[in-house]
Amino acid sequence: MAKKSVASLQTGSKRLTKAIKMTKSPKTGAYIFTEAIMAPDLVTDWINKK
Repeated sequence: MAKKSVASLQTGSKRLTKAIKMTKSPKTGAYIFTEAIMAPDLVTDWINKK
């Protein structure tokens, strides 16, 4: 189960996006939040990757 929250960031000439992915831990059942800053075109691939 993954949900995404996306915020656009602009630094000079680069356009970046901060994505947050929520995954459920198979061992404990707790949810883990993973954050990454990347180019906007890579967000969908990163969200869908396990």
